[in-house]
Amino acid sequence: MGALHKAHLKLIEVARERAKGDGEVVVSIFVNPLQFEPGSDYERYPRPEKADEDFCRSAGVDLLFRPSSAEMYFGDRSVLVEETSLSNTLEGTARPGHFRGVCTVVAKLFNILSPNVAVFGEKDFQQLAIVRRMVRDLNFDIEIIGVPTVREEDGLACSSRNQYLKPDERKQATVLREALLKASGRVCAGDVLAARIIADVRETIAQAPLARIDYVDLVNAESLHPLETIGPNSLLALAVFFGKTRLIDNIRLP
Repeated sequence: MGALHKAHLKLIEVARERAKGDGEVVVSIFVNPLQFEPGSDYERYPRPEKADEDFCRSAGVDLLFRPSSAEMYFGDRSVLVEETSLSNTLEGTARPGHFRGVCTVVAKLFNILSPNVAVFGEKDFQQLAIVRRMVRDLNFDIEIIGVPTVREEDGLACSSRNQYLKPDERKQATVLREALLKASGRVCAGDVLAARIIADVRETIAQAPLARIDYVDLVNAESLHPLETIGPNSLLALAVFFGKTRLIDNIRLP
């Protein structure tokens, strides 16, 4: 959605590797109104158009596709794309209708741009899983590549929303990565009860006075169904507010 940073650069680099010498790398930038719930940050979401254009040029992008909302959506639109299983947990519960907006715009972008490969970041793990399911179920002939989360030096996951954080919020936001790594360590030490791991994560995050937890959940990384006991392919995911800024992160557990 723009406000490009080094995590987006990694996506571009992976796309370039796959494109090789005879392919093109396309970046789409579109702040999608359908995936913002009422009262969210759609109006204030950063849109540094010139900076994003320069970023893409420096990264060697072949085409920047940056449509307006009017170009993407008819005023009397009546067709939407909705996933009905993987979107019932995590972000889907916290942000009703969000993934309907994601699936609709991604399907439209796929139809407009006709890519052979599309690259998404694993920070938005649920989004990646849902896009993969949509591609499978709707027979898009597109390979979906997931790229591991890119982080700042202090561990905070790169996000366009990080720029919203006030200095004290930014400093305390590192507790998210700290909590995830601590949980991973407990699992490695043999603690496999989901409720206990979740409680420990919440306790760690609560040490940051400015943090307000939206959710902390343990799910199966394929089905995204909640887990009671941690096993292979487990995902610990969280969403936490610092002031008005909502940050998400996750970790695959051993």
